[in-house]
Amino acid sequence: MLVCTAPAHAANTGEDLFDLENLSTKITEQLPYIEVPHGGETITVLRYQDPSHRIEPPYDKTNRPCPPFCVQPMQLGPGIETIGELEVLAYMQRIADGDQSVMLIDSRTADEATRGTIPGAVNIPYEQLDPALAAPASIAELLQLEFGAASADGIWSFDGVKTLVFFCNGAWCGQSPTNIKALIGVGYPAHRLKWYRGGMQAWESLGLTTVPAAD
Repeated sequence: MLVCTAPAHAANTGEDLFDLENLSTKITEQLPYIEVPHGGETITVLRYQDPSHRIEPPYDKTNRPCPPFCVQPMQLGPGIETIGELEVLAYMQRIADGDQSVMLIDSRTADEATRGTIPGAVNIPYEQLDPALAAPASIAELLQLEFGAASADGIWSFDGVKTLVFFCNGAWCGQSPTNIKALIGVGYPAHRLKWYRGGMQAWESLGLTTVPAAD
């Protein structure tokens, strides 16, 4: 019997023990949980097992003024794939299996990410990729050191870049869309950009594991 102690995260708190082979609430019928590295630990990602659990603040809130919290479109642009939870989990599994060509990015501010993020995500606050807020040299550094782009004589090559999976707070959040559009603007290939539109609000609504952002 594989027994797991509930991780200390925003959605699944407490000291309950779970039999991972006999979960009452699985992710899908064939997928009860996955395990991913995060902050030097292995995190078991599963759904909340307490049937009385309810969505906790701030994701229980539905009224957010627009602007700035306006509903985002389903498609951000040609070639940019909008994905759901199962696709995010599949990318997480690839990362857990050692695939370094994929990066899961939490575009929210550091304070937001510290309260709880998706396991395995790297927090790159949206300001660091927003041309209106970040210096060109800082953006170039991220492109090269984190995303795998190359530059020679001012000409960018994106042949070996990573697949970036972006998310932020939810369908009303413009942080990750701002970053994706900025990357398209500098020539990043659209097919290497994935957007989890539901973000943290959808993730929390399914009772999926969250953890504090890794240092």
